[in-house]
Amino acid sequence: MLTEKLDWEKTDGMMPAIVQHAVSGEVLMLGYMNKDALAKTLETGKVTFFSRTKGRLWTKGETSGHFLNLVSISPDCDNDTLLVLVNPIGPTCHKGNSSCFAEASHEWLFLYQLEELIASRKDADPESSYTARLYASGTKRIAQKVGEEGVETALAATVRDREELKNEASDLVYHLMVL
Repeated sequence: MLTEKLDWEKTDGMMPAIVQHAVSGEVLMLGYMNKDALAKTLETGKVTFFSRTKGRLWTKGETSGHFLNLVSISPDCDNDTLLVLVNPIGPTCHKGNSSCFAEASHEWLFLYQLEELIASRKDADPESSYTARLYASGTKRIAQKVGEEGVETALAATVRDREELKNEASDLVYHLMVL
């Protein structure tokens, strides 16, 4: 049992819990769990902490609706810190950011965010969404667009137009992700 192998004495009964997005790998927040918070998290599948300021158990999202759905919990090698993998529902930070570490650099996070944006527009009205129109046109047309954007990217590189290269490379990445 996970609870029994943790070194609760070393942490004075308050285990640091690093919360990480299960898909993107983004570190979302740091919270503290006591045995009751860990048990409730495992029981409900919603991440629960012990709030040191409120002096009680606190399920992330209990007021905002922005829950952290549990994927897995793993202790570190010393059994005194937890890594909690989650699928968040909405922003994690109370300031509306996806992460409480919003100032940290997440160089590749934009790909995950683009993937989420594309998915959200896939079933939109084709009249108002280019992405929805692409999906409606089928895989063959999307593949054709990837080819066109690849050629345009290569041409921009050959004439050494850095601004155009950035624009065309962005278009290529977008169309590849739609494909």
